[in-house]
Amino acid sequence: MTLSLISSSLVAPGMDFQTGAFVVAFLILSLGIHEAAHAWVANLCGDSTAKDMGRLTLNPIPHIDPLMTILLPAALILSGSGFIFGGAKPVPVLYSRLRQPARDMMLVALAGPISNILIAIVLLLATKILVYTGGMSMGQLAPQVLIMSVRFNLLLAVFNMIPVPPLDGSRVLAYLLPSSLRPSFQALDRYSMLLIFVLVMDPFTGVAPKRLRGRVYQSAQSVSALADSRPATPRGFAPAR
Repeated sequence: MTLSLISSSLVAPGMDFQTGAFVVAFLILSLGIHEAAHAWVANLCGDSTAKDMGRLTLNPIPHIDPLMTILLPAALILSGSGFIFGGAKPVPVLYSRLRQPARDMMLVALAGPISNILIAIVLLLATKILVYTGGMSMGQLAPQVLIMSVRFNLLLAVFNMIPVPPLDGSRVLAYLLPSSLRPSFQALDRYSMLLIFVLVMDPFTGVAPKRLRGRVYQSAQSVSALADSRPATPRGFAPAR
């Protein structure tokens, strides 16, 4: 099983309802693409389970989990929490149907974060086009929604590569471990939700650890800031109007 999870404090202060609604829509689409990427690679590696269940689709609806995609994030937002935590419905992968189980499970896991990085690149390019050739400013609706979506997709990629079950990074680590240690590490899957709770929540204060959020935020911020930079105008030339 694979699971898409996010933990973020990237919601811009003062974001209006319209901007927030578009960002959430992009985020749900991104979660769907993340899970569809898992299903696509699993099918290539010999396991058609997800495809047979209708999960090999870019339509986000089959990937929505009522609790993790809707209720939990909404409750955190309404409660004024400093972070958002949620996910999509896990894509079923049968270990025994993969051609080379350990390697293929690693490839299936990598497909999700890679898809989010590709989405972020496409959205970043779209932002550049709107700003440079469309004459729009970063404060307008479309560039603002796109750049926020870039940050969320980078967060999805970074967070999911943490090597803690059931996150995608744990499947990569399982493949890299010596075969003698692999079964013991994979046995941690039974405690996966407890591990995620410990990772994301501080059991003493009930808030996301600031250090984790800060590092993930800085990773997303450093890349998405590329959209805010404009090439220098050569001397003697005036920018086009």
